Amino acid sequence: MNEIKRFHPSTRMSRVVIYNGMVFIGGQTAGDPAQDIAGQTRQVLAKIDGFLADAGIDKTRLLTAQVWLKDIAADFAGMNEVWDAWVAPDCAPARATVQASLARPELLVEISVTAAL
Repeated sequence: MNEIKRFHPSTRMSRVVIYNGMVFIGGQTAGDPAQDIAGQTRQVLAKIDGFLADAGIDKTRLLTAQVWLKDIAADFAGMNEVWDAWVAPDCAPARATVQASLARPELLVEISVTAAL
């Protein structure tokens, strides 16, 4: 049976779970929500980079991404500008982006990814 590894666990969730050759990174939000969509997106992607490194991989191993935006009409282009500069060339994951109410009103974006080891 495959071992389940959990990184950065709390009583509510683990930030990263590795199982059966897959890396699951839970939804990440900005640490400084006072920033605009570009700033918040950069913060989130930096967190994801760190969690991928914890698993011993990088963004070239991404398989899927889920993006939640507080206001898709206002922030889709700004988020995509940062995303497009961040994603590894020829390694874009399958992605879905939707508008959603996030955990706190000042949050503009949340991103979750799945990657292969």
